Parts: sequence; structure tokens; C-alpha cells
Amino acid sequence: MNRITLVGAGFAALTAVQKLRAADPTAEITLVAPAAEFTYLPGTIWIPSGLRQPEDLKIDLGNFFRRMRVNYHQGSASGLKAGGRILVTDQGEIENDGLIICSGGRFIKKLPGIEHAITPCEGIPAAVKIKDRLRALQGGTIAVGFSGNPKEPSAMRGGPMFEFLFGIDRQLRREGRRDRFKLVFFTPAPEPGKRLGPKAVAGLLREMQKRGIETHLGHKMKQFTDSKVITEGGEFAADLILFMPGMTGNQWFDNTDLPRSEGGLIRADAQCRVEGMERVYVAGDSGSYPGPDWMPKQAHMADLQAEAAAANLLAELNGEQPTRTFKVELFCIVDSQTTGSLVARTPKYNIALPQMRAFHWMKRLFEWWYLRQYR
Repeated sequence: MNRITLVGAGFAALTAVQKLRAADPTAEITLVAPAAEFTYLPGTIWIPSGLRQPEDLKIDLGNFFRRMRVNYHQGSASGLKAGGRILVTDQGEIENDGLIICSGGRFIKKLPGIEHAITPCEGIPAAVKIKDRLRALQGGTIAVGFSGNPKEPSAMRGGPMFEFLFGIDRQLRREGRRDRFKLVFFTPAPEPGKRLGPKAVAGLLREMQKRGIETHLGHKMKQFTDSKVITEGGEFAADLILFMPGMTGNQWFDNTDLPRSEGGLIRADAQCRVEGMERVYVAGDSGSYPGPDWMPKQAHMADLQAEAAAANLLAELNGEQPTRTFKVELFCIVDSQTTGSLVARTPKYNIALPQMRAFHWMKRLFEWWYLRQYR
């Protein structure tokens, strides 16, 4: 019986569980996470408007773990021993024959004054805070922006910020309050959304202009205050700041011999194997993988990497050569509460379709379809 341990309870970890169980009914699967619940982060864009409530996006994994025969270990990873054969947690040590790390990334919070900004992708509490702040504001300037990890081009998550930006614009219009607010989008990148593809950049900027959203682009960030965004290209007042910084590796990686990229993520090959370690894999935001610099840090990509990691780990455990690779592709719907724009990018093509009501409903339908497997 193969003993397989997974770290995390997000997209990558849960997809890996399904693939492992389907391929090996006898494996002993242990999943380590602080809570036996899954948060559907893409849906948090709808919390500020009330289209989603926190309980809609938080799934108790008890039933899923029973169906998949998963041993749930409540705790947080804190280190590794014996070349990865022992996972150290704050609630004890777990031995394994194979390990898949799916513990996500960590936002870089070094910018002075960043405590004055809300980081939306930190989870449901952040989205609820945005909702409460919007409700309390009678007018003023709302600044929405993101930056990256200069040492790891792929370690950024800008897409949701466009959704919060367009969603807030639409929400204020529906409430009859848009004329009391100025919306400003900012980023150090001169071409926002470039990783979505050149077609997407033009479309996003057109949409901002159409909605009367001002831009502050191409200037390195310096700091935030409780009422300002300050960059090397100037500063502007802000009554509410939403900011997504770049990502790096989890803090517990520092207590291990895991090989790290310059940007702090776990170095992996095209098969999701952790470099230089036997039967240790990584999937999702924790890893640094070979591929184009536009490779996204998004749920779909985490699922694809998890499928490859699970297949390759089982191959190794069976004495076979791991050969499964993952496709590099970006698929997303940039939603704005009532409409959405479809963006797709692969090494062969780039598509960016205009805002349409059908895409908004497609995003909602996908959420229902995806979450039903865990309920």
C-alpha cells in the first residue's frame, strides 16, 4: 500500500486527490491542512455586491474526504525530514512514500504602508472587508492595482483585480452612486494584463476608458498611506486601496532543503517533480516550472499541474519513468457583475472576446459545476 501525503486543501490538492484515488484504489492518502474546507476564491469577486455570500464559497470537505477515503490531518506543514519522506507539521510528523506539495503561494508584503491596502485574493474575509468599506463610503477615490515578483515573472495574480475594478464600477452604477467616485487603476507595468496576451491589453484599456476609469501605469511602487498611493511617477489620493502584490514561496519552505527559484518558489521540472528529490512533487502556486513567462498562477493551471503530479508520482511508486507533462494554457472570464469577457492564451493562439452577458452566466455555471464535486 502506497502512503501518499498532500499538503494543502486548494484546487491543486483536491484535484490530485481525485486523480490518485481513481488510479490507485488501495493508496493510503493523507491530506494536511489547517481546516477541512475548500474556499472557491474565484467567486469572491461577487461578495462586495452581495451576489455571493461567504457561505456560498466555503465548502466543508468532510463528505469529499469520506468518499475519497482520505485521512485528514488538521495542521500546518512546518518542515521536511529524510529527503521528503517525513513531513513535519505543527501537530506531529507524517511518514510517506510520496509527497505532493500544494500549499499555495504567499503574497509579498514588503511595500511600506501595505497594511493600508486590502489584498482581495487573501480570501473571503478580505472580500467582506471590501464590501463593508464600499458600503461605508459616501464618495471619494477607489484605487485598484497589482504588481509582480520581479524575480519570478509568473508569480503574480492580476486577473482578479480587473474583475474587482469592473465589478465595483458596475456595482456603483447599479446603486446610482458612480458619479460620486473616481476609480483609478494602477500598476508598475506599462501594459496591464500583458500576460493575458496582446489582444487582452488593448481590450482592457478600452474597457477602462469606456467606464471612465483613470489609469496610472508604468511607475514603480514606493508606498501606501491611509489616504494615498505613492509611486516614482507621482502620487494620488485614495479613500480605499485594493492591491495585489506579487507572490513568493510559503514561509515553511525556509525550514527545508527544497530547491528554490530566485523568486522563492519550489523549483520543478516539466513533470512537476521537485528538482533533486525522490518522489516529491509540487503543483499550483507553490512551484516554479519551465515554460513561458506568461504561465498563469490560476486555478485551471493548478488543476493541470496536479493531474501531471499525481500521474507521475504513481508511476515512480510503480517503478516506472514519470513522463506526464502539463499543458500551458490560460482560460478566464474577466467578469464585471453582469457581463464578462473571455480571454484564452496558449502557445499557439490568443483570444480576447468583448464583454457579453453570456460569459457572466458561463462563469456562474462553471462555479456550480466545479463545486458540486466537493459538496
